[in-house]
Order: sequence, then structure tokens, then C-alpha cells
Amino acid sequence: MKAMIFAAGLGTRLRPLTDHCPKALIEVGGEPMLGRVLRRAIDAGVTEAVVNVHHLPQMIVDYLAANSNFGITIHVSHEDDLLLDTGGGLLAARRWLDGNEDILVHNADIFTDVDIRDMYRHHINSGSDVTMMAWKRDSSRALLIDKKGRMHGWTNIATGEVCPPSLAPVRDTMDTVAFGGVHVVSPRIFSHLEHYASEHGQVFSIMPFYVSACSAMPVSIYTPPAPVEWADIGKLNTLENLRNKYPSHH
Repeated sequence: MKAMIFAAGLGTRLRPLTDHCPKALIEVGGEPMLGRVLRRAIDAGVTEAVVNVHHLPQMIVDYLAANSNFGITIHVSHEDDLLLDTGGGLLAARRWLDGNEDILVHNADIFTDVDIRDMYRHHINSGSDVTMMAWKRDSSRALLIDKKGRMHGWTNIATGEVCPPSLAPVRDTMDTVAFGGVHVVSPRIFSHLEHYASEHGQVFSIMPFYVSACSAMPVSIYTPPAPVEWADIGKLNTLENLRNKYPSHH
């Protein structure tokens, strides 16, 4: 398995911490988030990874070099001139990720202990092109899934908006789950990504892509069998809570 780690974000909600440190190198428990995500990916069988960079990119390059790329092959995808967002970032890394290996896609700012191997097995067994980690939790935005765990669209719970709008009549028959920033994708999705980019431009988020493509390619949901540790460290209060729970031992 390969991996795509999104580490290019500006981390605006974490200022002033991110004025001099990229969000991916923010530490929890004395370890930069990027290192933790890479270590867990490698433990799950990842042998090659791409890390995209934009904000303070040299610090991430230096960090990877200082850690000997964690013993695997790591390619750095430079988005120096233009931040491509998650969908555009994945497509821009195609030259390293295309082939016949599935790809773990993981935001560097997601702190979780989900069993990646179990998620990967679920992905293989489902035969899906995309498997997204998602479960029921409070969130203003939710994925709409059928009883078999296949995604059909997205809804804004606060406003009632449904996408695609054709799902509105059956929205109440579907389950709602919130995406957790970890997914496994088949390289088969690259042709779909290319098509989407040709219509929407090279900067795009992966979620609208999944919503538009899930009728043409199977997108399934992986819900961890037992509750997992999960936090998005994108906000200062979440980061602070997590650091209190996992203090640094330096």
C-alpha cells in the first residue's frame, strides 16, 4: 500500500502556532503530527508515500530528511505556487501513486488510533474504489449512505441542503455519518479525478468529487467496530484538549 499525506494546509485556525511552524509539524505527545501519521501508516504496511507541502515547505522537507524518511520512500509534492486542496493535491501526486497499489489518504491534522489494517481489509472486501472512515457523530455536514454502507451523496444537517439534489426525496431513508479524514482509494480513481479536474479546474476538494463520482464508482464507508480516538487538531481548543490528554514527556 502507498500513502498520500496532506500536509500543505495553512493552519490559519491555529495561529499564532502556525506562523512559524507548518500545521503538520505541530506536536502532540512530543511528536509532530506528520511523524505520527507516517509511523502509523508504515505500521499498517505502507512502503511508499507522498507528502504535499505549501506553507513553510522547507521545514517539512528538513523534518523528513532528519528522520531518514522514516525508512521508506517519500516523495514531496510541492504546491509552492498554488494550494491545490485535497482533490487537486491527490491528482497532482498521480505520477508517484498510480499503479496497482491501493493508497491510504490521510490528513496530517487528524489524530486517530483507527486500525488502518482493518480498514484496508474492509476496502479490499468491499470491492469499492474508495473507502472512507466515517461514523455517527455531531457534525453539520454528513454523508448519506444506504443500508449496505455505500455513499450516495452529502447533506448539510443545519440547512437541509442535499447534494446531489435528486437525493432529497429519499434523504430520510438514508443513514448519516461524518467523514473522519482518513480514506483508502484505488488508483482507478485517477481517471475520474482527471475528468473532474477538466471540468472544475485543478484546485478542488475531494469531497465534492466523491459526491459527483459516487454514482459512477463505488464509494463505501468504514465505521470502526469499536470507538476510536479521533480529533481534528485544526482548532486551538481541540489541540489543547489533546495535548492535555497526551502530555509531552520531553
